[in-house]
Amino acid sequence: MKKLLIIIKFMRNFLNILISLFFFNLVFINFSFAELSSSGFKIWLVSYKKYALDNGVSQETIDITFRNAKFLEQVIKYDRKQPEFFEDTNTYVGKRATASRASKAKKLLDKNLDLFDAVEKEFKVEKEILLSLWGIETNFGKHVGKMDIISSLATLSYDKRRSDFFSSQLLTLLKLIDKKLLDPEKLFGSWAGAYGNFQFMPSTINNYAIDYDKNNRIDLKNSLSDSLASAANYINRIGWNSGQPCFVKVKLTKKINKNYINLSARKIHHRFKISKWKKLGIVNINEDVLDKNYKAALILPDGKEDTPIFLVFQNYEKILKWNRSLRFAISVCTLAEMIKT
Repeated sequence: MKKLLIIIKFMRNFLNILISLFFFNLVFINFSFAELSSSGFKIWLVSYKKYALDNGVSQETIDITFRNAKFLEQVIKYDRKQPEFFEDTNTYVGKRATASRASKAKKLLDKNLDLFDAVEKEFKVEKEILLSLWGIETNFGKHVGKMDIISSLATLSYDKRRSDFFSSQLLTLLKLIDKKLLDPEKLFGSWAGAYGNFQFMPSTINNYAIDYDKNNRIDLKNSLSDSLASAANYINRIGWNSGQPCFVKVKLTKKINKNYINLSARKIHHRFKISKWKKLGIVNINEDVLDKNYKAALILPDGKEDTPIFLVFQNYEKILKWNRSLRFAISVCTLAEMIKT
């Protein structure tokens, strides 16, 4: 019995040592990763500065902009854990298209009705869509982000997953700073480098942002006029069709060719007329609202049977150009309808 107790005590002590070693190695590995990433980032930054200079950015802008740039490990963690990747459709939409958010949107619309009416009339984009985008992107300007955009974009440019995209965005940002259109001291936003009420990436700012209040500067954070008109200008120019539907939730009554089903937002395919989808067994189509000649594609965001399935129209695909996520676009259109009713 005494020997058994000695063995048990020995095994307990041995197990504690193993657990301690495991956690030590875990901390050491994480620390080493962070140190290696930071060191590699500094080397990369030297080469990127030369690349920016070769692409027409002034040395002064490069020096000022990158003065405090650093590798942000947290940005990489955010990139790998985006909710679009792991939340199912009902969860994702339920968190964003809420009754409280629709109610707040209606109050903001009442408060700024003249501005919303003017923007809708000029850019041919419904005010409900603009309110929905504003609400989902930043909770109506409440959460515009506090991350250092320059360091965020530099970190994602250094990272391998989407290096080309973020390197291009960073170069565009540098050129906007070079033209005195943006102040590098005020560039705080999302972990992915998006800025302002509607979370514009640098390329979007460059292509679509406008000085709507005519004060000789574009302010996408503090000016609702500039923010709203820039968002409407963006949606309009990518082909929004005012008054046309976004999506309808449907059901299948029989097996359908799997090739007809879209599981990804990257390449929407197989757009058929409503009349053909009905023949293929799609039900819950409101013919009083939808023209039978409208073309639509079938999407299954969760990729599994017995999960939400939708027919989506051209306007839905325009929202995908804003954010290439099937669930994001469903959320935007759902909230817009809630605001409208």
